[in-house]
Amino acid sequence: MKIRIAGTVSESIVDGPGLRFVVFTQGCPHNCEGCQNPETHDFEGGKVVDTDELYAQCADDPLHDGVTFSGGEPFCQAEALYELGSKLKKHGLHLMCYSGWTYEELLKKAETEEFVGKLLSITDILVDGNFVLEKRSLSLKFRGSENQRVIDVQQSLKKGYAVLQNV
Repeated sequence: MKIRIAGTVSESIVDGPGLRFVVFTQGCPHNCEGCQNPETHDFEGGKVVDTDELYAQCADDPLHDGVTFSGGEPFCQAEALYELGSKLKKHGLHLMCYSGWTYEELLKKAETEEFVGKLLSITDILVDGNFVLEKRSLSLKFRGSENQRVIDVQQSLKKGYAVLQNV
């Protein structure tokens, strides 16, 4: 399956726990002021790649603890990321996603967008919410502004409300 990405990072320690492969999706409707990746906003930018190619790049490195889908807005390409994420989860990797939408907004979107729900169903950690420049903090782990939450998605789905992850 094809996906539009801004790029990848093969070894990151700042985009989630452990050593991670990061996919920066292309296209974002949020346009947060002060975004660290404004070049990812244009839905026609970046490049189109095959998810099998991304899988090979990530799975071929035995040092990876997990994969992170960042952006842009990953949930705008939920079907392709669900396909890729499912393969990577079967390979034993941890899955983390960033989204400008809140967990609750994503659950609402999942009512009409099947793959949003499917991508959530395989996600371990979600960092949710828009980046807010006035709430920016360099001391936060895995997030840029204080309004953003680090959510344990599997526990949240079981309990029916957002369960925060200790990081």
